[in-house]
Amino acid sequence: MAEEIKFVVVGHHSRLRHAQRLAALLDAYLLIDDGNHGANWNHRRALEWAAEQTCRVIVVEDDAQPSNSFTELVIGHWLNRFPDSLVSFYLGTGRPPQYQMRIAERLIVADKTQADHITLPQLIHGVCYSVPPQHISRVLSRWDSSKPADYAVGDAWGGAVVYPCYSLVDHADFESVECHPDSAPRTERRRAWRIAWKTGQ
Repeated sequence: MAEEIKFVVVGHHSRLRHAQRLAALLDAYLLIDDGNHGANWNHRRALEWAAEQTCRVIVVEDDAQPSNSFTELVIGHWLNRFPDSLVSFYLGTGRPPQYQMRIAERLIVADKTQADHITLPQLIHGVCYSVPPQHISRVLSRWDSSKPADYAVGDAWGGAVVYPCYSLVDHADFESVECHPDSAPRTERRRAWRIAWKTGQ
């Protein structure tokens, strides 16, 4: 089934080596922002490329750190279960702060009910996600170039987003290269709440 999935890595020129290594690891198509156009611009390029493919595409940022079972779980489990859903394979701490309490509450409920995923009304991270191919054209048609990349995707999607309770990628938490509209420094720890490879899941 691996031939039915493709990966695209979006990267910034200042992290070229990281992006190249990740693309090689995933056998991914690589899109580098050489002109400081910003994450919104590069994520849109990734989805435009995805729209031209005949299979489902996973968008991965250059600072993602895949778990040992990443490809197996993405292909063999999550995308099979949610063929019509926007799925994010990273659920992070720190940013955005207004979602952290909600995430904690939903993870507690998931533990009590033995659920393996939660849903949120927004894509809050662009680290690693997949838009169903049948919906990419709709997402692109509703794209807002003024928003951060993750919110541009999530708002254009306009529905719930699936998050595995145990993320399949972690976040390297490099210094941000994005010029954020609020100009606020990103000082919070930006790592996954839980990682699949630490639990054997």
